[in-house]
Amino acid sequence: MLRRFPVIVGPTAGGKSALGVAVAHALASRGHRAEIVTADSMQVFRGMDIGTAKPTEDERAGVVHHLIDVVDPAEAFSVDRWLGLAEGLIEEMRGRGVTPIVVGGTHLYVKALLDGLFEGPGADEGLRSALVAMGLGALREELERIDPRAAERIHPNDERRTVRAIEVFRLTGTALSEHQRQWDDAGRDDALLVGLRWDAQTLNGRINERVRGMVAQGFVEEARRLWSAGLGEQAGQALGYKQLASHFEGRCSLDEAMEKTKIETRRFAKNQRTWLRRLSLTPGSVWLDAGERSSAELAQVVVEKLVTLGAN
Repeated sequence: MLRRFPVIVGPTAGGKSALGVAVAHALASRGHRAEIVTADSMQVFRGMDIGTAKPTEDERAGVVHHLIDVVDPAEAFSVDRWLGLAEGLIEEMRGRGVTPIVVGGTHLYVKALLDGLFEGPGADEGLRSALVAMGLGALREELERIDPRAAERIHPNDERRTVRAIEVFRLTGTALSEHQRQWDDAGRDDALLVGLRWDAQTLNGRINERVRGMVAQGFVEEARRLWSAGLGEQAGQALGYKQLASHFEGRCSLDEAMEKTKIETRRFAKNQRTWLRRLSLTPGSVWLDAGERSSAELAQVVVEKLVTLGAN
């Protein structure tokens, strides 16, 4: 069995899922069974398929995928829960002689897997209620003042994480980003971090094309069904679904909703680059320039590196 398993990261619309499948097939050609563990905070929700770019059965190409369709959209799902499930799956796969391939759409999940999870103070519901009442604009100003590093990582529309960062500061007197410095001193020795790099212009074009393709595949109808059934607070923040909810509620046209989805997704990709720069400092990680080679060609590079690192 290979000593290390790959953890694939990259920006949204960057081809992570395709590379994960290609790595699984490349490993199989060398006699190594592999299965994929998905690290995506929105693909865990059942029914949120098109808008989260959840790989279809054809795209999975016979490779077993885990941690997709875990909970209903009305439920909440945390990084703690994902980490517990992922760690259990990885241990179980290794016990079967299977190489896990972690494919990360949510970099917080990946960071938690690689370096552990920051254990902050417990929730203070009274404080949280007071913070929510401030409004997202005021919250964002507060976060930028007390913890500019966290503000760089947290999307401006992510109320939940913004509130948590301010809550940690209020309760401990120390910025969340300072607490998280402990992550950089940790690390596991059984994983190989693989990152995909894209230039911003090319990636923005891929994002725009993805949104257009999602509409053609029936995204608006999917989002309407889920909105009618009731999306939970967490699932309701998902890119595309949130913008379409505004359309369904009569606050904007469909064209405006989809244009806003493109803009917010491009902004999200820019925000992801902060996470990726941080992850790129991981010793021994492999970073690949995407767009220049096919997923199959990139997969061969990854497999060669895994084989070079040896077997148990």
